[in-house]
Order: sequence, then structure tokens, then C-alpha cells
Amino acid sequence: MPKYSSFGEIDGSFTDRQSSNIAILPVPYDKTSTWIKGADKGPLAVLEASRELELYDIETGTEVYREGIHTLEPLSVDAPPEQMVREVQEEALKLIEEGKFVVTLGGEHSVSIGSVLAHAAKNEDLSVLHLDAHSDLRDEYKGSRFNHACVAARIREACPMVQVGIRSMPPEDKGKLAPDNVFYAHEIFDNSDWIGTVVERLSRNVYVTIDLDVLDPSVMPSTGTPQPGGLTWYQVTALLKAAAEYRNVVGFDVVELCPNEHNKAPDLLAAKLIYKFLSYIISFRANERSE
Repeated sequence: MPKYSSFGEIDGSFTDRQSSNIAILPVPYDKTSTWIKGADKGPLAVLEASRELELYDIETGTEVYREGIHTLEPLSVDAPPEQMVREVQEEALKLIEEGKFVVTLGGEHSVSIGSVLAHAAKNEDLSVLHLDAHSDLRDEYKGSRFNHACVAARIREACPMVQVGIRSMPPEDKGKLAPDNVFYAHEIFDNSDWIGTVVERLSRNVYVTIDLDVLDPSVMPSTGTPQPGGLTWYQVTALLKAAAEYRNVVGFDVVELCPNEHNKAPDLLAAKLIYKFLSYIISFRANERSE
């Protein structure tokens, strides 16, 4: 197994498990992908790229690493997705019980199921903000109910869900969608009015699952199932900022990076997205404490 580094070029005094408030859980799993393979290499690529991040966030004026960011050893599961989901859920539960803010780092999107289930068990009134190009509402696909194409179906069994960026789905998913809780990419690409409406549809406690193919391939080409017509960096970060400001974000995941050794920019984008979202979450929590 390749050697994994900690998230960011962070002084060791801010990476200790016991004292860190944030935990990064890498899950290099890619057993149900159906087109381009390689999402299992995503966590390592993100962690390597994160070493190049500037740790000062200009927008929030913060250095979120000072909260402590501990990176766990990768959760290696060479097993069917059902078992992987259970193991992710168990590991995430341990971290939540330790008082950590958990960032799950995939791997394919099926890894998100276990993390969502763990957070749903520990947070009342939880809803999920699902950023994705695909509806992922198949009840079963390729012989498994835990295929990456079934993620949203399994999440919705645990808690309400709002979907953003959708632009690809089979016809049978149309009737499964909650019409008021889906924001298609073609309806939101040229305005920002939708962001406030998305946040209004979320409950007080929110878990966010980010499939990187929600972004347009022009800025995020390194995914296993790219789709044209995606969101921009600033659309995604504006939504994440609003969620962090007006809701209590209890955890999130970033999945489906399929790294390309000839183009490292998407790896850095994924790392910066994690750090940016953490910066929003922690800075707004700090503001609440000071009021």
C-alpha cells in the first residue's frame, strides 16, 4: 500500500489525534465504479496535493488548521460494498464519539453511505445536501444496492435530502425525485437565486456529500463519470458558504476524484475545496460563539 501523508503541510503539534478537532478519514475504495476506474487513488492524490496548500484562507481570514487536523490511516476494505459501508459507519461513529468533526475522503461515492448513516445516528433533525451530476437513485445496480449509482437511494432511507447539480439520470429516477428538493444544473447555471432556496429546504443539522463531478469537467476533468454542464468553483463554494453560515454542518465527504498523473490541478482543487469548506464551517461557528 502506498504511504499516506497527513492533510496539509501542518506542524505536528496540530495533527495529534487526541487534541485535533477535525479528523480526515481516507477510504480508497473503488469496487463498484462502472466506467473509468481509479477513484481508489483519489485519497492519496488529495493528501499529496494538500501539502501545497497555503494554510491561510484569504476569504475568512482564518487558519483552520489551528483547530487540529488529524489524518487517519486509510480504511482499506477489500470486500463487497455492503461490508465497506459497515466499516466506514463504524469508524465514523468512533470519531464522532471522540468529538471529532469528520471529513470522509473517497474513493467512489458508495463510501458516503456509511458516513451519512453514522452522522444520522448521532444527530437529530439531520438532512443531507447532495452535490452531484447524477441522481444516484437506483435501488439496485449491477447486483448491489450499495453501488455508487444507488447512493442517494440509501441516503434517503436515513434522512431527507436536497440534490444540487443534477444533469444525468435514467428515466425511472424521474418519479423518485422529490421535485421541490432537486436543483438541476440547467436551471441554476446562470443565476444565484437558487442558493437561498436550497438552504431553506435543509433542516438545522446538515451533512454534505460532494461528488466532484458536480463541477464542470472544464475545471474538474478527473472523475470516473464526467458530465458536461456542471457547476463552477464559485457556485459550489457560494453554496457551501451559505450552508455553513445558516445551518449546522455536522460532517461532509468529498468523493470520486479519479486522479490523472499528467494533470495535478484537479487534485489540488479537491484539497482546497476541503480546506475552504472547513474554513467556512469553523469561522461561522466562531462567530456564533462570540455573539
